[in-house]
Amino acid sequence: MDSTENLGLIAAHLGLDLVAVTLLTFGVFHPRHRRRELVPAYLALNVSLFAVVAALGRMGNDGGLALGFGLFGVLSIVRLRSDAVQHQEVAYYFTTLVLGLLCGLPGLGLGVAAGLAVVLLLVMYVADHPRLYARERRAVVTLDVVHRDAGALREDLRLRLGEPLGWIVREVDYVRDLMVVDVRYREPGTGSVSESATAAGAAGASAWEPAAVRNGARVPAATEPVR
Repeated sequence: MDSTENLGLIAAHLGLDLVAVTLLTFGVFHPRHRRRELVPAYLALNVSLFAVVAALGRMGNDGGLALGFGLFGVLSIVRLRSDAVQHQEVAYYFTTLVLGLLCGLPGLGLGVAAGLAVVLLLVMYVADHPRLYARERRAVVTLDVVHRDAGALREDLRLRLGEPLGWIVREVDYVRDLMVVDVRYREPGTGSVSESATAAGAAGASAWEPAAVRNGARVPAATEPVR
């Protein structure tokens, strides 16, 4: 009878876990990010962690110690490379991991686990909503000029992208007169897009001519024919 009750409890917790991780991956993550290759990783990590926690949590007196070592082993093999996975996707990794832990713990009631899972889903739904900071972007830009003044760099980035919120200069090449900038910026509104483009086009010739002249070249004016 105890074995049947244990199986029923595990099945109920597993059902809760599958519902929660399905809503997270197919209801929130995939429609917003379209990273199909990460969906199996999230599902596999969640269900595998649930199975490990559910099994080790029912080993008796040594279950807690075994659970700790087991979780340490599971987490040590999860490698998140920052160049391949964005910070939002890392957040989904940890959420799927925590869902597996909550739903797999044998001492945690089904109602408590369901409530905590709902809280996690709501937090991810709101925190990663497309309308939240919808106009803020990040880009790595290679400029064909080296700006020595922060104000000139800000103005150049504003004309090209939008209002800069912050940037990091990744590389400066004085030989080729290039600089690589990792910039976070706010896109201009609908009404100011044409104004920014017009301003950028009007200031284009005069903005780049001093840098070109310093390198020994000359950029013809906008109305001057190229010979």
